[in-house]
Amino acid sequence: MRRSVYNEDHQAFRETVRDFIAKEVVPVHPEWEEAGHAPREFYLKLGELGVFGIEVPEEYGGAGIGGFKYQAVITEELMRAGVSFGGSGVHTGLVLPYLLSYATEEQKRRWLPGFVSGELMTAIAMTEPGTGSDLAGIRTSATLSEDGTHYVLNGAKTFITGGMLADLVLVVARTSPAGQNRREGLSILCVDTRSDGYTVGRKLDKIGLRSSDTAELSFSDVRVPVENLLGQEGRAFEYLTSNLVQERLGIAVSAYAAAAAAVEFALAYVRDRKVFGRAVAEFQNTKFVLADCATEVEAAEAMVDRALDLAEADELTVADAAKVKLFCTETAGRVIDKCLQLHGGYGYMLEYPIARLYTDNRVFRIYGGTSEVMKSVIAKSMGL
Repeated sequence: MRRSVYNEDHQAFRETVRDFIAKEVVPVHPEWEEAGHAPREFYLKLGELGVFGIEVPEEYGGAGIGGFKYQAVITEELMRAGVSFGGSGVHTGLVLPYLLSYATEEQKRRWLPGFVSGELMTAIAMTEPGTGSDLAGIRTSATLSEDGTHYVLNGAKTFITGGMLADLVLVVARTSPAGQNRREGLSILCVDTRSDGYTVGRKLDKIGLRSSDTAELSFSDVRVPVENLLGQEGRAFEYLTSNLVQERLGIAVSAYAAAAAAVEFALAYVRDRKVFGRAVAEFQNTKFVLADCATEVEAAEAMVDRALDLAEADELTVADAAKVKLFCTETAGRVIDKCLQLHGGYGYMLEYPIARLYTDNRVFRIYGGTSEVMKSVIAKSMGL
């Protein structure tokens, strides 16, 4: 079906991104996967391309173009090529909305120019070793000094995407004891990774997303200036909740695009591969499987496009985002599995992009809220 969600500017941007990926990423991506992250200097290239500054106002060095559709275009092109931009998706997809919404004018002038250029890479640290979906259970603490000039941060975080190379990390910490409402008393502190007591621990060894670094972080009496408090003290849970809509939309776009790419990879393979003297594509089972997959992808695409339009109009609700994430991630899981099966044994080899899609895709049903959490959100919106 013909898509109408993107305009001519989006399509021109798509061609630029596609060319950049072909020249700057595809040839070296296996090296990034081996290293476990993209090289730090690559992010400067993304800055030069303008990827980091699309939504950043012009006065801070960006293009000042609102909306999520340009980021969606980038995601679709990365999946189409079977590669990634390392851990930079968190930089723009997760961290930027917090900076734009809650940073003071002084903070924006201090951080956003470097953010746009790629000289200042960011990450966000929410999850702790004993705290996953239950953010209200965060134990990392930040105590205000007696003279009121800084916080003293102590604790640990895990599963932090981009944590190995980040220059500034948004750390969610408890600044006051939890009362009857455990969601109160949490704040976001922007921590300079050069600070004394800030330590990057293990680079975690994941089954997928191999070119995106994921790390453990620890804080031992880290001094964080009060000027680095993001937004108001004690309101972090509210801030985190408000940004979940875009985060979940971004995951849905990734899942849909991965499923669409899987179908294309499978089509190319079955047309070329011969079994019993015939192309695999000639077998009825192959045709039926791919027909099912193509139909599921079209349905996911329709949901994504509708969600992108709603987000552009600032009308995408928490329940809407949960529905699109749930549907697209579960659909991608089914489609990619079927497409890998059509590759036979070669589908299990990492040299084939379908194998990487298979392992990369699995986490889509976990992070940003598990499928089970999405069902709970949807059921609540139904009055259940």
